[in-house]
Amino acid sequence: MHSNILPEELNQNITDRCCVGTTGCEWDGTLRRVVTEPIFVQKVYDATLVNLQALSTVSNVRFTPNLPQGSRIIRVLDIRCRRFFNPANINDPRNLVVNPETVLSGGEFVRDAQGNFVEVVGPDGIQNQKLIFADTTVCDDEGRGTPVFGTQRICLRGNVLVEIDVLVLSANGRRSTVTLSANVPIAPANSPIILTNFFELCIPSVFNSAFFPRFAEFCNILCETRLGTNSIARDIRINPETGEVRIDLIIAICISCEKKIIVPVQLCVLSTGFTELSPETSPICTTFPTLFPRQIDEDSIGGIEDPGKPNRPGCRRGFRALDTEEFVEEIDVDIE
Repeated sequence: MHSNILPEELNQNITDRCCVGTTGCEWDGTLRRVVTEPIFVQKVYDATLVNLQALSTVSNVRFTPNLPQGSRIIRVLDIRCRRFFNPANINDPRNLVVNPETVLSGGEFVRDAQGNFVEVVGPDGIQNQKLIFADTTVCDDEGRGTPVFGTQRICLRGNVLVEIDVLVLSANGRRSTVTLSANVPIAPANSPIILTNFFELCIPSVFNSAFFPRFAEFCNILCETRLGTNSIARDIRINPETGEVRIDLIIAICISCEKKIIVPVQLCVLSTGFTELSPETSPICTTFPTLFPRQIDEDSIGGIEDPGKPNRPGCRRGFRALDTEEFVEEIDVDIE
């Protein structure tokens, strides 16, 4: 007799290894709940996208695991490539990274007294945006932007992870699928691959603004690989005694880089209110603190007393909810 002591919702096999996210943004479609909110953001004044590629030929790459003695590869089923990244060390020299170096013509990057570039915080929270200065007087008089030209050198270095699914025929005639993998160096840190491109961007006035224009650039990398000559006999070698596998490959590095001219601005946007997630309930605590402050603008305060705020001079007391307006449609009817 078998007794199932687990609840039905817990006695299930986990078959989905992926997930979906919860943003907390919910709206019932009622326009009466839409209000205006000011936000301080970074506006893109101009942008350009550049696609670059680099080829690297690697020979005699050791793949693991070793195959059984006397085995041979009769077919390559699939080849996959992805960039290597070590989350335990962001400065690992094996990490596949691109380091762009940009020189401007018609403008210049702002420096400090020590000659270092002045960098400000970008939307990713890292100081990676450079301030630009140029004489924009002529184009300011025409109400247009000023062009600046740039030369960019991209230094590529690091490793990629290559996985190859192969069909193996063993010595006794049995077929099996084996996944071979290797960490393949593309270019060492002391000898990176250099790619060069040119671009033109349009910057707004540096005088009619409280902020200098900012130059931001970011890149992403993909890799594709194949056998060196697309021949198993020529590109794959197996040691008959140890089963060690060595392969010749051609690896293509595909790079997309985007460059932007950004200036901070304040926008007035339509909003349905602050985002509120549905919390996970707890059997112990009955109340929990708030994560974000309540609204303090003149349309949101007053009416409802806020017990958590002391009565201090200079502070407005209380909050009130937004009043729901009643819309009455007037219909003119002509009576003859």
